[in-house]
Amino acid sequence: MSTRPRLFVPADLSKDAPVALDENQSKYLLRVMRLEAGAEVRVFNGRDGEWLAKIDQILGKASCVLKVESRIREQGTSSDLQLLFAPLKKTRTDFVVEKATELGVEVIQPVITQYTQSERVRTDRLVNLAMEAAEQTERLNMPSVLEPVQLIRAIETRSKDRRYYYCDERGDDEVAEWGGDENRARPMADVLRDHGPGPAAILIGPEGGFSPQERDFLRKAEGVYPVSLGPRILRAETAAVAALTLFQAICGDWNKQTGL
Repeated sequence: MSTRPRLFVPADLSKDAPVALDENQSKYLLRVMRLEAGAEVRVFNGRDGEWLAKIDQILGKASCVLKVESRIREQGTSSDLQLLFAPLKKTRTDFVVEKATELGVEVIQPVITQYTQSERVRTDRLVNLAMEAAEQTERLNMPSVLEPVQLIRAIETRSKDRRYYYCDERGDDEVAEWGGDENRARPMADVLRDHGPGPAAILIGPEGGFSPQERDFLRKAEGVYPVSLGPRILRAETAAVAALTLFQAICGDWNKQTGL
């Protein structure tokens, strides 16, 4: 792995193009990394691949301009995978966004459910977390982090050509703990193998799961499939990582047969 610093930039990238870095990025290169003029940096923007650049101008202690030199990686095709999740307490929401970025999610959509613990979401903060994770994990783009929406609206306005998988560990027995074994969802791995690759979204509910009304709504929605992550009740952030890992291993860009 390259030891050169790697930064996401919004600017178009081409040979000899100048790229003015923002204050935080400039401070990182100049103060944290202690780089000087002529030092090499890798940059990407999610459109033009990854490029090698050099620090061309240093304008004070917190401003610098790069000069793009050569492309070192083509953009390629990304995994068409989305994550919808009920926001958790601050550090746990941060964890979900960071790991979703590392696992190749393209769109991160917080959804508000009846049992959601925290409806306050700092989207700007999550965007920064996603950007840092993208820089560190060698991916060539960063996910879109959307503003929170109500669960019902998110499902009603969903793309009909995308399969939605929602993690549901409950059965339908009203007396048994967690609904017993009645009408339990099938293991996620089995469902994914049946469907194969394609545009997909994974939906993770809050601690305590979806409400009875939400479960009924989801089970009646076309193209939305309940799945199980095994015999144990996972914390929401663990469920997100487990579900994304299963998808990428079976249907996504961990599977060489997809060509991604």
